[in-house]
Amino acid sequence: MTDNANGTHGAILQDKAPNDGGAIVELRGTGKSYGNVRALHGVDLKVFPSHVTCVLGDNGAGKSTLIKIISGLHQHTEGDLLVDGDPVRFSSPRDALDKGIATVYQDLATVPLMPVWRNFFLGSEMTKGPWPVRRLDIAKMKETADRELRNMGIILDDLERPIGTLSGGQRQCVAIARAVYFGARVLILDEPTAALGVKQSGVVLKYVAAARDRGLGVIFITHNPHHAYMVGDHFSVLRLGTLELSADRSEVGLEELTNHMAGGAELAALKHELAQVRGVDTEELPEEDDLTAPVATAPEGKS
Repeated sequence: MTDNANGTHGAILQDKAPNDGGAIVELRGTGKSYGNVRALHGVDLKVFPSHVTCVLGDNGAGKSTLIKIISGLHQHTEGDLLVDGDPVRFSSPRDALDKGIATVYQDLATVPLMPVWRNFFLGSEMTKGPWPVRRLDIAKMKETADRELRNMGIILDDLERPIGTLSGGQRQCVAIARAVYFGARVLILDEPTAALGVKQSGVVLKYVAAARDRGLGVIFITHNPHHAYMVGDHFSVLRLGTLELSADRSEVGLEELTNHMAGGAELAALKHELAQVRGVDTEELPEEDDLTAPVATAPEGKS
């Protein structure tokens, strides 16, 4: 347990907020190799306050490696990782947390049988009383958890409910609210809608937008271009460890984004061969020239 009587909300956000409005996190030609296997290569990415940066890609595209580098789980082996303009090399996830970078993984790192309020403060419990007989400040934690969840628009009638009884969308939202409270400036969401239905996905996307509106820079990892386009301000598509597309919302439409995500370039290259296969309709496939444009560079000051 940590000796935390008042929580950290507000103070960390204010102390660590950059003054120049530039990128909080930036990757410059960043890559990662595991021995002779190059998992990521030459990736440029900027994460700005109050912006949702969507990173899309199929399985094996390099999304997980990208998350691990930014969250401090793995160190990059090429290029640079900058936080507030300063080069950094995280040695652990704690280093990333100290810089205000929080990651919400698919498994959410919750204890299903523990109540909601206890999961909210898991590992950072509030305590009261003199040492060595300090004890959990349960009333304060319940009050704080309820207030912070309501601030994000999440209303739960009973915080004593085991968090495992909540829907997948509700658990995702609790995890987002927890990260915001504990001072996250950059929130990395790892496939938050992957295992959810349409309605629950909509709930999560609502709180992704709420986190953005509270000034956070959000990295939304997904393989669903429709979900990304609903909330995204900038889109980066990875393919086989390299950046295939990097464009602002004004520069790319949903159809083009979907084509890139679905491997449209490969299908376009094979279009004339597929046309010879009986029963395959190639009329709707894009032309190869339409999907081989150079990677767009985000204008300075924008994501």
